Amino acid sequence: MAARTKSAKDRPSYRCTECGWQTAKWLGRCSECQAWGTVEEYGAPPVRTTTPGRVTTSAVPIGQVDGRQATARSTGVPELDRVLGGGLVPGAVVLIAGEPGVGKSTLLLDVAAKAASDEHRTLYVTGEESAGQVRLRADRIKAIDDHLYLAAETDLAAVLGHLDAVKPSLLILDSVQTIASPEIDGAAGGMAQVREVAGALIRVSKERGMSTLLVGHVTKDGAIAGPRLLEHLVDVVLSFEGDRHARLRLVRGVKNRYGTTDEVGCFELHDEGITGLADPSGLFLTRRAEPVPGTCLTVTLEGRRPLVAEVQALTVDSQIPSPRRTTSGLETSRVSMMLAVLEQRGRITALGKRDIYSATVGGVKLSEPAADLAIALALASAASDTPLPKNLVAIGEVGLAGEVRRVTGVQRRLAEAHRLGFTHALVPSDPGKIPPGMKVLEVADMGAALSVLPRSRRREAPREEEARR
Repeated sequence: MAARTKSAKDRPSYRCTECGWQTAKWLGRCSECQAWGTVEEYGAPPVRTTTPGRVTTSAVPIGQVDGRQATARSTGVPELDRVLGGGLVPGAVVLIAGEPGVGKSTLLLDVAAKAASDEHRTLYVTGEESAGQVRLRADRIKAIDDHLYLAAETDLAAVLGHLDAVKPSLLILDSVQTIASPEIDGAAGGMAQVREVAGALIRVSKERGMSTLLVGHVTKDGAIAGPRLLEHLVDVVLSFEGDRHARLRLVRGVKNRYGTTDEVGCFELHDEGITGLADPSGLFLTRRAEPVPGTCLTVTLEGRRPLVAEVQALTVDSQIPSPRRTTSGLETSRVSMMLAVLEQRGRITALGKRDIYSATVGGVKLSEPAADLAIALALASAASDTPLPKNLVAIGEVGLAGEVRRVTGVQRRLAEAHRLGFTHALVPSDPGKIPPGMKVLEVADMGAALSVLPRSRRREAPREEEARR
């Protein structure tokens, strides 16, 4: 009976060639990465036991650890330093991910040139372009430096060889999905390959005290491509965002072991490259001599940075049974909610059967509830064809009962609006310290907020609508 039974050592095992998931029986689809036809037999794994070994460094009290080893070094780009928490820490591995064409390679090539010096060499490894293509971009954005080294490689062993030859203080790899290790089965960009390449570079970075910037691809849903383990292994994860039709680019911290994730870096992409914007509020405003109906200003918080943005709304008579509701830069659900609140709580009936278009200026996306009051006032102003008072900003969240709720950072928002020359503000109750010289009207509900519109024009709008019927 014992001779007929296979031992655990002789039983076959199966492994996914994409992600390395193991199972005792064959399956047509991997249960981990959901890939089809990637589970293959490779034999049972040997049983290993771990015994205590020699330690590399002795454990010491935490008070005796030298914290100077984690001192950040500036990248030469202040906006990127802001997001990183002061700069790049020796041995830190940073993952930057974003949509194709958003400007990741342009930004990192600029960082590579500005961070290079006599004492700190920079190695830029490209796996997506040729060395000649990168050189043309470097000429265009003026990113030429004698201490910046360039290599076009797709093999992990070759990349490690360049590290031994150049001995850089900063490595930039564009991108991690294009590098493959010959010791791992599968094509470059697969889960197993990405895991092996990232693990090898992280080990080298920690051993040499070399900072590493990895460029990562994203999926069609906007998530970072590859195994989730990649985001856990690296020290910092940055998201590079921006509309390809707009100049504004945002670098947002998703994970940061050396600083906070509340900071956001603002950049402007143009023909000569990419530059940081210390004061980007001007991109989101339209300068006019006189106020226009359907516009309202608000102050949004991107991380801890307040930005003044403009909300625009336009209403026209609908030519179809189902009126259009079009938004750009705003969440459609929040705009629809504000329309319902205005009709039910604000008694504005001129919006139900009209086409409504709402948008932001400059490509900024407003998703936080603090913009609700500005959206509602812009819609009410467009419905009554009455402009809001000049130099007015509106801040607050609007509930379904029509109440105006408090939001975080009201004092910072008011200070930013006052710095840019705005003199009046609509805010929820108890806003805190108000900047000197600024007139603030505290509103508790939509009825009080709509009082800033001329009363006669607000009454005429529903009557004109009824006359048209």
